[in-house]
Amino acid sequence: MKLHSSAILLLCALALAACNNPNRYGAGGAGGMNGAGGYGANGAYGAGGANDPNNPNSPAYFQQTIGDMVNFAVDQSTVSNEARMILTGQAQWLNSHPNYTAIIEGHADEQGTREYNIALGARRASAVQDFLIANGVAANRLRTVSYGKERPLAICSEESCYARNRRAVTVISVGAGS
Repeated sequence: MKLHSSAILLLCALALAACNNPNRYGAGGAGGMNGAGGYGANGAYGAGGANDPNNPNSPAYFQQTIGDMVNFAVDQSTVSNEARMILTGQAQWLNSHPNYTAIIEGHADEQGTREYNIALGARRASAVQDFLIANGVAANRLRTVSYGKERPLAICSEESCYARNRRAVTVISVGAGS
């Protein structure tokens, strides 16, 4: 009986450990590896592959070096000067990588109603989309989605958390525009 109990405890510990990696789908979420369909642009992992942040053609480079996220002020969907710098880099990268498309996710903090935050997230995603289009990215390569307050990065009732959650995230993936 003692061996049986130990085996159950070990199995439970292993099951909990498997559930304890909050970044198991990559920081960008969207189906696995930064929205790249699990294997990225060239189906490779490691040096020079789709997940190599030193490879300027990789989604990991886009996410970590160019930057895939911009933040917004309270109740605002206006692109700030800091966000413009990041979005200019995104537009340049997307223009030089025409085989990638992007979904722009709009997010809000937990303040306000669900409906208000969905609408605010949509305005933020649209502002980013408009900026990218104005900087040469073809409109048929971009889609927007609003998550409102449903997918927070930080969970607490403090301004530091609210500020992190007021954002738009550009999630890239391989695929022709429609």
